[in-house]
Amino acid sequence: MRHLIPSYIRVPVMFLAIVGLVEYFIESGDQPAFMEQPVILLFLLLVLLVLLAIEGIVGSMDNILYQSLDEEAKARYDAKKAAPSKLAAWISNTYKKLVGSKPIEEESEIILDHNYDGIKELDNNLPPWWVYSFYLTIIFGVVYMIRYHVLNADGQFTEYEIEYAEANKAIEEYKKNAKNLVDANTVEVLTEASDLNAGKAIYEGKCVVCHRNDGGGGIGPNLTDEYWILGGGIKNVFRTISEGGRDGKGMVSWKKEGLTPLEMAQVASYVLEFQGTVPGDGAKKAEGEIWVDESATETESDAIDENTEEESMEDTVKTEEATSVVSND
Repeated sequence: MRHLIPSYIRVPVMFLAIVGLVEYFIESGDQPAFMEQPVILLFLLLVLLVLLAIEGIVGSMDNILYQSLDEEAKARYDAKKAAPSKLAAWISNTYKKLVGSKPIEEESEIILDHNYDGIKELDNNLPPWWVYSFYLTIIFGVVYMIRYHVLNADGQFTEYEIEYAEANKAIEEYKKNAKNLVDANTVEVLTEASDLNAGKAIYEGKCVVCHRNDGGGGIGPNLTDEYWILGGGIKNVFRTISEGGRDGKGMVSWKKEGLTPLEMAQVASYVLEFQGTVPGDGAKKAEGEIWVDESATETESDAIDENTEEESMEDTVKTEEATSVVSND
């Protein structure tokens, strides 16, 4: 096998195979392993030198052994080396069978009688590879027809919709287990006891000094009333905690102070628990403006409009029925 593949092909192939194995088994992130860890580059260079050294040593040994042979042995060795290998012969014969062409010596058997300006035509059969491929397409067509037009299997569009739904489900499950991916646009109120307890612990450790234990406010605003300086609701509260309050006189950005998105979502959800509660004596007066959840208002408005349309349709039907009764009378 070594004599079949020249060294200028054998060495690069072996070296690239070793590089591929190194990249596969060593975690290096987005960068190649030899760039992430320079010691790997040193190792690969050493491997390359070893491969080149092995080729040089083996070649020298072959030359020494060849020179030690007598003339008759050298002739036998050269003849054997020049003879085509069994693998090459098998590949050649297989190629000829797949092509299905006749040798030039036998073309007289398949030549047609007619010619065009001295150009003659051979009646070659179709190549076997082409014929077998055609048979395979027929078999595939029959299987496809039975599967999708007789047994009514799911088509491409149905499979796409199923995979799309499964992907969305997987994304939702991932989001549930990866709450640190939330931001001010995707955050939702957390209602689980574990999240609220974690939010309470964060609030008592970082927020009580400005907002009091009961949310009544001190240095910071009152959290129990319906007035908000930078907007209420989970998204606004999360954004305020994350980015900080008003410039120069608001609270710091807790994103910069080390709170993770999950922790900010937990404490924001806990802060909203103060809404509607009654703080103790000394609570701070309301600041800001009354905040109304516009999305909830729009939903209620849409529901009212739908009810009005249904009532209007019912009145129209009743009127038409009454008119019909009168005309029959």
